[in-house]
Amino acid sequence: MLFKKKAAVQTETVDLDKEGGGGGRTLQGNQAIIVAAFALALSLFAIYSNSFMNIQEIYRNTIFLAFVFVLGFLLNPATKNGDRTKFSMMDIILALIGLSGLLYIIFNYFTIHNERMSQPIVWDYVFAIITILALLEVSRRSVGLFIPMLTLGAIIYALFGPYFGGIIGHAGFSLERLLFRFYMTTEGIFGMTLSIATTFIVLFILFGAFLNASGATRLFNDLAVAIAGQRRGGPAQVAVLSSALTGSLSGSAVANVATTGPFTIPLMKRIGLKARYAAAVEAAASTGGMIMPPIMGAAAFIMAGFLGVSYNIIILAAIIPSLLYYAGLIIAIDLEAKKEGLKGMSKDSIPQVWAVLKEGGVLLLPLIIVIGTLLAGKTPIAAGFAGIISAIIASWLTKDKSNRITIKKAAQALVDGAKGTVQVTIACASVGILIAVVTMTGLGATLSYNIIQLSGGSLAIILILIAITCIILSLGLPSTALYIVVAVTAAPALVEAGVNPIAAHFFVFWFGALSNITPPVALASFTAAGLAGADAMKTSWTALKLCLPGFIIPFMIAYNPIMVMQTETGELASPVSAIIVFVTAVIGVYALSISVFNYFSAKLNILERVIFFAVALLLIQPGLVTDAIGLVVGGLLLAWHIVRAKKQNELEDKVVGI
Repeated sequence: MLFKKKAAVQTETVDLDKEGGGGGRTLQGNQAIIVAAFALALSLFAIYSNSFMNIQEIYRNTIFLAFVFVLGFLLNPATKNGDRTKFSMMDIILALIGLSGLLYIIFNYFTIHNERMSQPIVWDYVFAIITILALLEVSRRSVGLFIPMLTLGAIIYALFGPYFGGIIGHAGFSLERLLFRFYMTTEGIFGMTLSIATTFIVLFILFGAFLNASGATRLFNDLAVAIAGQRRGGPAQVAVLSSALTGSLSGSAVANVATTGPFTIPLMKRIGLKARYAAAVEAAASTGGMIMPPIMGAAAFIMAGFLGVSYNIIILAAIIPSLLYYAGLIIAIDLEAKKEGLKGMSKDSIPQVWAVLKEGGVLLLPLIIVIGTLLAGKTPIAAGFAGIISAIIASWLTKDKSNRITIKKAAQALVDGAKGTVQVTIACASVGILIAVVTMTGLGATLSYNIIQLSGGSLAIILILIAITCIILSLGLPSTALYIVVAVTAAPALVEAGVNPIAAHFFVFWFGALSNITPPVALASFTAAGLAGADAMKTSWTALKLCLPGFIIPFMIAYNPIMVMQTETGELASPVSAIIVFVTAVIGVYALSISVFNYFSAKLNILERVIFFAVALLLIQPGLVTDAIGLVVGGLLLAWHIVRAKKQNELEDKVVGI
């Protein structure tokens, strides 16, 4: 790309573990070919089953999960110290055992429900146990320990309900009934969450793989440099923009750091930012990609399924909150750069925006086509296919021939996309068991009732309790898994408390996403610290401080559903009201940042910090009166601060002159 021609940027590499489990394998020789063949077959099946094949949902889900089981066992060692260059005979045996349970349901589902009229036999239960145990193990390897432990805990809770007693006790269910529900129906492993993974999610992951193969990721970096490189603290602004663009596609804060961090962190350090601060900026910016439309790391698809609304509604709802989050980050970075007197990148090392767009701007067309297809009322499946096809076509329209997606590059994109679906598919299948247990036992309603009772009916206390719960439940989880967990366990309490359902789900997902930069298990911060050579925990606390305005936004959403394009009655909000809310909220976030970071034209005194904080709360609180008071007080205070700072600087200059 153009920027790489004009200025060579030194990058760093990192041996990055996956978000869970023992870390993925890098296979060689025949083993690599075998896994690539399975991955290619999985992607081709996903494309065929979502386009030309008229296949029943249960069979699509089961066949898809069968491929994923094999890939999950072969690509992930049993332990962190396991061999990462080859899989073992034990991995093959476990893959075959798991595969046997899925093949059994494929060949016997019709018999169970149509010939035997849902009357199970011993072999049904045997293979149900085999499949569940295999799922727990492949989940542990692929996603980490938390999801299988949560799944196992749900099973134990369903079995031994009477022994729990108190508010969470229940009558209990027999093992036979649970096995039937989990394995032989579409309300457990093969339920709604797995269906979303085998349709919308896999197609958009493939779209991301093809977009990456076309060179779009490099374009995002070049465009970010061209737009923000010369600004005060430019490389940090570049990190924000590039991470926002790439993060929505990957949906993983850790993967986003690993993709953009080797490029942005050295640039930030080069202009004088401390390693800890550079890493924190990258971690905070990458975390925002999880709530950045149009893809939001596949959580958007699952959220639409949970809420029973169209995908377009979720995308529209995400626009204002995500823009506010990144506005807060950019403001924080600008204030820090202003305080430290940092400059941007030199003009001769920065390409012109038009030059970047002229050379590779056509690679933005697939994103425009996907968004346009969705807004036109087409399904996400249609949008996914449109994105893949347009990415291939766009790659052949660029001037850089290396961007062209040939048959070989297309095959590699299919392989990469299939590997990218393993983690999310396993998480969706595992959480299907959790959803079944919550539905059977009524646990969601029980938790909601007791949280409301504990709070005394105060919405503010409910929101704080739910926020803490979401952060704790999401620690160490990948994006899709964390959303499913908090949506099932925490969101119902907010809906019961009267919060708009879409606002409630955004609230819990938002705090789940922020767990990536929240100590003590801040995976995005730790990954960025490794790239920057900084202290991991200090990086995490710095990222947390940078994101403080972002911790306020979910509360704004809960109190004012217009933030997610919803009225109090659940209808779509008008664009005018949404724009007014957005503008006042941005000003409020600016006032909050000035107060938190203690600087504008000069360091603030205590009174100024307090008043700026109060102004922020007034502007964040919805209402014309509070907005008017906040704007007037904030404007007067800002003018007074600028005058005071100017006099202070003049006095200091005189003292220096003497």
